[in-house]
Amino acid sequence: MSAVKQDGALDFLEPLETRTRGVAVLDALAGMIERAGLSIGDRLPPEVSLANALGVGRSTIREALNRWEGLGIIRRRRGDGTYLVARVQTSRGVAPTMVRLEGEALLRLLEVRRALENEVVRRGTIKATPEQRAEIGRLCTVLLREVDARRPWRKADHAFHGAIYDASGNPMFGDILHKLDLALERSGESPFGNDAFGLRSFPPHRELADAVISGDPDRACRAINHILDIVEDEIREIISR
Repeated sequence: MSAVKQDGALDFLEPLETRTRGVAVLDALAGMIERAGLSIGDRLPPEVSLANALGVGRSTIREALNRWEGLGIIRRRRGDGTYLVARVQTSRGVAPTMVRLEGEALLRLLEVRRALENEVVRRGTIKATPEQRAEIGRLCTVLLREVDARRPWRKADHAFHGAIYDASGNPMFGDILHKLDLALERSGESPFGNDAFGLRSFPPHRELADAVISGDPDRACRAINHILDIVEDEIREIISR
């Protein structure tokens, strides 16, 4: 991208009324990108220029860009600058811009997760020992009990899926999938970080457990895809509001 276009993007920023961290800065940057016509592959103005245009400290800009980097929206190249690697548009509906950007990042992550989950579930279903199948069934019961009681369910969910990953015989599957869960930083107000998100996906977990127990890999893959489809639909519902 030409230096003229990069510098011209700053014309679409104006000082914030308060030295706001987080959402206000990110919303302003999203608006700048959209109005300046910046697209994937374009370089953002330098941090110091962004900070001066918004009237905030450079550390505030760095914190905001760190957030975007965690969402896979930008990529930093040492000594070269910060580049867009994902589409950025401001929200047109009720959902705030950052919620929509988080949701779109989750959808990208879900594509990767789907490929890995199908492989690990198939392997786990084929390779599980009788003892592992019994444990997977027990952990599914524990998980659904926690969900039905409206208690925090993440620990039980991790244990259930972790048992399937262990049954695959390759611990790297579990390590990679766990890191994917931690890959995206979610804001404290994010709807994707609370226990209400994803609740509709839990009933099909019993179908997944039963398929693993019965040793039917095709049925198990259908079940995990059903679970992921439900999560994907819920993400799209939230970001399209």
